[in-house]
Amino acid sequence: MRGDDQQTGHLFSYLSPDERVPANHPLRVIRQMTEVALADLSARFERLYARVGRPSVPPEKLLRALLLQILYSVRSERLLMEQLQYNLLFRWFVGLGMDDPVWTATTFTKNRERLLAGDVAQAFFVAVTAQAQDARLLSDEHFTVDGTLLEAAASVKSFRQKDTPAPPPDDPGNPTVNFHGERRSNATHQSTTDPDSRLLRKANGHEAKLQYVGGLLMENRHGLVVQATAVVGSGTAEREVAIAQLAALPAGPKTVGGDKGFDQRPFVEAVRATGATPHVAAKTKYSAIDGRTTRHPGYAVSQRVRKRIEEVFGWMKTVGLLRKLRHRGVARVQWIFVFTAAAYNLVRMRTLAARPA
Repeated sequence: MRGDDQQTGHLFSYLSPDERVPANHPLRVIRQMTEVALADLSARFERLYARVGRPSVPPEKLLRALLLQILYSVRSERLLMEQLQYNLLFRWFVGLGMDDPVWTATTFTKNRERLLAGDVAQAFFVAVTAQAQDARLLSDEHFTVDGTLLEAAASVKSFRQKDTPAPPPDDPGNPTVNFHGERRSNATHQSTTDPDSRLLRKANGHEAKLQYVGGLLMENRHGLVVQATAVVGSGTAEREVAIAQLAALPAGPKTVGGDKGFDQRPFVEAVRATGATPHVAAKTKYSAIDGRTTRHPGYAVSQRVRKRIEEVFGWMKTVGLLRKLRHRGVARVQWIFVFTAAAYNLVRMRTLAARPA
């Protein structure tokens, strides 16, 4: 028997958003870990906000919403607010009731500087990593380093000569720029829309774009990120970031895996200076490591496990929306890069928790 297509919009619902989310939904575990991390940040939030005045949108709700944007690849904050209007799952995760109003997208713009000044992304990342440490998911002996290029939110048309006024554009929305035959370099040119970005390319023959450099330090036991850094790009930025990340690790014997791009004598010597053993992929010629390192069984293990870090970069760029940056300036890029790495760790820890014992 065919049912009647009755419209029941006038009826009341007595079920809360929590009752509508299945008990085994993957977001439940992520929300539990998020709540623990946000509780650790409560004192930091108190210092960021005035004690008097009109109450603002709670920073906990803003961060939960930003997590959803990353986890579900919502490409803009306006679309995120639209989802919060009618998506019960999103409302439950953020902590909004059925009748609670949704703030405007500009709220993120107004609060971004406050969260940036308080280094909230790094604090949240540390709090998430501490949970992984308490669960004994992290290795303190075996690590992998790698870097990637992050395409800036700037066009190559904005890459102009420094201290040289640009002529009036023929089309303000999409001006015509003829730079053929002009020698352009980061020493003489700079983007007018994102001055911190640099013209970089991955390898010879690849297209040069305005980009930043992001570096990760991954532990090898379960492939969790233990450090994340985004910096102004240069030819040596990946190795410099990796050396700084290794220097921040606790003292003790450890191995550090990496691809052939790290098989350079300055990097290998810097790694050994920290007390670690470089397990980088050896070049066919002029390698900075020899049989004293590659003959050990642990070297082969490091070479096999180090490929997991590419999975992290892949997730951050596809799911985490970092293939093309949405923020300008190295400080904002660093903030979102670290926050996205924390989101990846939450997803990875949820997956590990679901495995049978």
